[in-house]
Amino acid sequence: MGNTVSCCVSPESSPKLPSRQPAERLEEFQTSTEVSDDNTVPYLQHISDREVPDDLALESNPSDHARASTIFLSKSQTDVRDKRKSNHINHISHVSPGPLSKKYSSCSTIFIDDSTVSQPNLKSTIKCVTLAIYYHIKKRDSERSLDIFDEKLHPLSKEPVPDDYSRIDPEHKLIYRFVRTLFSAAQLTAECAIVTLVYLERLLTYAELDICPANWKRIVLGAILLASKVWDDQAVWNVDYCQILKDITVEDMNEMERHFLELLQFNINVPASVYAKYYFDLRQLADDNNLSFPLEPLNNQRAQKLEAISRLCEDKYKELSQAALRRSFSADNLIGIQRSNAVLS
Repeated sequence: MGNTVSCCVSPESSPKLPSRQPAERLEEFQTSTEVSDDNTVPYLQHISDREVPDDLALESNPSDHARASTIFLSKSQTDVRDKRKSNHINHISHVSPGPLSKKYSSCSTIFIDDSTVSQPNLKSTIKCVTLAIYYHIKKRDSERSLDIFDEKLHPLSKEPVPDDYSRIDPEHKLIYRFVRTLFSAAQLTAECAIVTLVYLERLLTYAELDICPANWKRIVLGAILLASKVWDDQAVWNVDYCQILKDITVEDMNEMERHFLELLQFNINVPASVYAKYYFDLRQLADDNNLSFPLEPLNNQRAQKLEAISRLCEDKYKELSQAALRRSFSADNLIGIQRSNAVLS
């Protein structure tokens, strides 16, 4: 406080370099040894030239940045447009669309679902996550893979793997049953399913892989294994998954987990903004594919429950903000809280 040399300076006095192309800004930044005309202050690069450009960061790592579009939602848009076009043609042809499956609120009745960003509905979330995995497989660009994820080389069961296993895309129901079995047996939460999808897309981006019929089970298993350890307080051990998938060995699980972490560059951090983006994009995916979350009419009991949850979250955030405020004043409390004008030179 009170130091005349500060990074928070006015734009007029901040040294700025000429604007450069994003490719040039990604090079390793070094402090220039040039000095100013008065030979008193070393010349430093402006902070905007030392940061990774947002456009390149968003394009390369969508699972790390909240403003980037999720990969699964982009891959699903082609099918969504085809479905809307088909529905439009049916409407023009006067073909009855059948009974309405979606409930709408009215003046007397309000329909809401019990899924929130902090407490998602488990069954609906798993359906959406497995549908996202389905679109990843269906709309894959190529067949890039690694041996550690190949089910032919590392089978999950003693049953022989079919010869055409790498050419037949799995149906959404098959992916859902596989993931649902793991989540039910390991008693994992819906939040873990969302983090699983984040890790899966991060793996595909970092390692430049494609999820395909030959590797989807082991990639999904590795993402679930890692997400359960990072997210849940009482993590499921590798040996526990061997009790669920009885033909897999602990050594195989350990090796797959190690490779998964190395391919992620040990980046297992999931910011709250990224988590929220994936949650709402999954809801958008569900809406586009008629996988609506279960709606129930709002009654007094549910209204009181929602109010209690809102009050609990509000109190929690208030306590966190107060704790942060106390930490910021810890040094000032030695002589009493004092406020002074910032030095801008």
